[in-house]
Amino acid sequence: MRKDIDDMLEDDQELDIEEYRKTDEVLLKTHDKINHDLCGEIQKLDVGFVKLKLVTTYDMIADSQSLIHGGFIFGAADYAAMVAVNEKNVVLVASDCQFLSPVKFGDIVDFVAKVRHKEGRKRNVHVTGHVLDIKVFEGEFKTVVTERHVLKLKLMEEGAIDK
Repeated sequence: MRKDIDDMLEDDQELDIEEYRKTDEVLLKTHDKINHDLCGEIQKLDVGFVKLKLVTTYDMIADSQSLIHGGFIFGAADYAAMVAVNEKNVVLVASDCQFLSPVKFGDIVDFVAKVRHKEGRKRNVHVTGHVLDIKVFEGEFKTVVTERHVLKLKLMEEGAIDK
């Protein structure tokens, strides 16, 4: 487990590894109401790192060939990125993703998400998804940790009117 943390440290990443070493268990702080059937199940959680498994279901099928809609793949990757950051109020602000191979009904997609960069409230997370040995998804997710829930933030000045 310690090896995984050491492997995560890249370039200018600034994870608080000493805080991690005080405990062997990392508790989930975010997205506690997520539908795991649609977004995947956490297999392993460490500081700045998550492995997640998405078992594709009949409800995800997009056509008569049993192709899984890419939105479900993206949703699971997004969830993996949020869990890798693992802050109560983390939100996605941008992503750059590639769908590299189709996913079909019955496939199991294994996602790995790693926080690559931390600067103030910003976190950049790299996410990959594989079906067996085939990489089906790769993306960079830009997130922001907010002080309050995003739906409780004041995004406009009092009295401002959109025209």
